[in-house]
Amino acid sequence: MNPRNVGEIPNADGVGTVGHPACGDIVRIYLKINRQNNTPTIVAAKFKTFGCTTAIATSSIATEMIHGKSLAEALQIKNEDVAQALGGLPPIKMHCSVLAEDAVKAAVADYMKKHGLQKDTDKIMHQSHIHEDRELFSRKEGEAS
Repeated sequence: MNPRNVGEIPNADGVGTVGHPACGDIVRIYLKINRQNNTPTIVAAKFKTFGCTTAIATSSIATEMIHGKSLAEALQIKNEDVAQALGGLPPIKMHCSVLAEDAVKAAVADYMKKHGLQKDTDKIMHQSHIHEDRELFSRKEGEAS
């Protein structure tokens, strides 16, 4: 399967960029959001990833998973959902699914910040940083054993 939704969205409504210090992967997700029935809904999602094939695959599937979703629904997608959508990932590559999840959250947070929902964005990004730290710590523990 080839990656889908590769590229940028000009004048994107939300852009989220995250990176993983241990492996050097960087994921950027672009969102186009329209209000449908007064609910902000993702009508287009694209990505650019600098990283391994797993980082590219998880970014691609994450954009597929959030297309057509409300922002609240997109925020519910977890890295385990991303990994499962790909048929599973080896433990050493789970950080790639964390990047995909966190890039989605960062793009949604960017949209929310642009629309005056700052209190929500701080909470979203704080949870993402905790998530990244937990994944990095568990990865280091796995390398030590």
